[in-house]
Amino acid sequence: MKYLALVYYDEKLMEQKSQEEWDVLNQECISCVEDLSESGHYITGSPLMPTSSATTVRVRDKRTTVTDGPFAETKEQLAGFYMLEAKDLNEAIALAGKIPPARYGSIEVRPARDLVEHGQPSMAYVDRPVEPEIIQ
Repeated sequence: MKYLALVYYDEKLMEQKSQEEWDVLNQECISCVEDLSESGHYITGSPLMPTSSATTVRVRDKRTTVTDGPFAETKEQLAGFYMLEAKDLNEAIALAGKIPPARYGSIEVRPARDLVEHGQPSMAYVDRPVEPEIIQ
């Protein structure tokens, strides 16, 4: 099953990192992707540019509006994503725990669903982690 691991951190805190700290983090992320790829769990992913480069698009009553910046002000900002292949939520959580920026913010893990041409897919989801507090 596919799981999207959304990487969040506080951009203001990350801006305070030195170039050396960024280089180390980037190398850790590259190694993480290599490990996930070798184990068959990595599908795709990418870091994102800062929220200052974001554009929000809305369509209401067939009218498109464009706004500079992200949709909402939050403490942590979306910094990147990893699309993972995992047998279940527990495995996806364990994989997400290996993503290096997790120590600076959080990783939101969400199951992906397939688009269906006809009918409506179930939005109910029952796969819950066995031990939600701490999984090592």
